[in-house]
Amino acid sequence: MTKKERTERILEYFHAQQPEITTELEFGSVFQLLCAVVLSAQCTDKRVNTVTPALFKHFPTPQEMAKAEAEDILEYISSVSYPNAKSLHLAQLARKLVEEFDGEVPHDFDALVSLPGVGRKTANVMLAVAFDQAAMPVDTHVFRVSHRLGLVTKKADTPEKVERELVKLIPSELLSRAHHWILLHGRYICTARKAHCNKCPISELCPSKNK
Repeated sequence: MTKKERTERILEYFHAQQPEITTELEFGSVFQLLCAVVLSAQCTDKRVNTVTPALFKHFPTPQEMAKAEAEDILEYISSVSYPNAKSLHLAQLARKLVEEFDGEVPHDFDALVSLPGVGRKTANVMLAVAFDQAAMPVDTHVFRVSHRLGLVTKKADTPEKVERELVKLIPSELLSRAHHWILLHGRYICTARKAHCNKCPISELCPSKNK
C-alpha cells in the first residue's frame, strides 16, 4: 500500500466518523479563541477550559484586556503552564490588537505571528478554526501520530517540516479537519506514553502497529 493510498483510507474513515469537527477549546469570540490557544501551549485544553470562563468574564474583549497589567491576568491563569510568561503575552497581545489592528484579530499568517505569544502553530490554529482557511497546525500529537501512521517521512524532524509534508499530502479542503482528526487520535488513542493499538479503528492501516 502506498502512502497516498493509506492516507486516503485513513481520511475516509475519519471523515465518515466525524465529518464536522473543531477544537475542544471553549470560547465566545475570535479574540477569546486566540487567548485560549495561547494558553494551551504545553497545557491541556481541559485545563485551559477551567480558567478561561473567569478570565473572559473579566476581560471579554481586546479593549478590556488591554487595560490590564500582566499581574491582573495572572490571577486568573495561575494554574496553566508558564503562567507568568502567558499573562505577559496576553496583556501585550491585547494592546497590540487595539493599537495596530483596531481591536480585530488579523486574518493572515504574517500578521498573526507578529502578535506576542503567537507562533506558527497558534497562527495556523486561528486560520483553520476561526477563519476556515486551509491550514495544518502541528502540535506534539499531530507530530507524533503523523510519524506513527507513516504520513510523513523520517526527514520531517521538526513541526514545520511535518506541516509542509502534510500540506502536500492532504487535499486542501480536508486539511483543517485532518488536523483535528489526527490531533484527537493522538490525544485519546495513539497517546505519547503508549499507543493503544487494540482500541485503534485504523490499526490495520498503521505501519507502526504494536511496535
